[in-house]
Amino acid sequence: MDNSIVLEEACALLEQGNSDLASWVIKTKYPFSPIKKSSRQYTPQQMIAIFSRDGFIDRYKGTRLIFPPALRLISHYLPQEFPYHKNGKMTEGHIAYWELFPTIDHIYPIARGGMDAPENWITCSMLTNSIKSNWTLEQLGWSVLPPADIHEWDGMLGWFINTTTTKNKQLLSVPYFKKWHSAAVEFQSSNDDRGSTESS
Repeated sequence: MDNSIVLEEACALLEQGNSDLASWVIKTKYPFSPIKKSSRQYTPQQMIAIFSRDGFIDRYKGTRLIFPPALRLISHYLPQEFPYHKNGKMTEGHIAYWELFPTIDHIYPIARGGMDAPENWITCSMLTNSIKSNWTLEQLGWSVLPPADIHEWDGMLGWFINTTTTKNKQLLSVPYFKKWHSAAVEFQSSNDDRGSTESS
């Protein structure tokens, strides 16, 4: 039912002085359901697995995304042209950290009773995640797009590994890069092992 009709019905009852029935209409047809803010921290391993599974695209919009430490690496080399701000401040950080930065979203929000499990996790940009917030896909009129092929676009994960492994190993003295490098190499290695097992 169109929820505006529910409120119209309740208002008509209020005009008639029937607040009890108006209350019943709201409670049964359009009840108040407080939404609790939920915060979730994912490990680099979990994020790489989901981003790779989804082919480094925003599964709601279909746009390509870039591996988080690859974005930071660009800022490391070009701090003036591609500034990074730790709190995502748009006046001080490049807009790419909103448009191209991948995040994990809960398809059905935890605040609405959704599961905190991989089958309810999906990749989307920081911008899309911010817009979606605790709304359902039905409320937004969105749908989930199929994943992309990780072999066609890896979100520059390979570039990040290559740069930190062979081109500039000094970067691994930075804790942020070291943490992501370890997770990326571990993921790549486990995928290579899985591929060789399947082909044998």
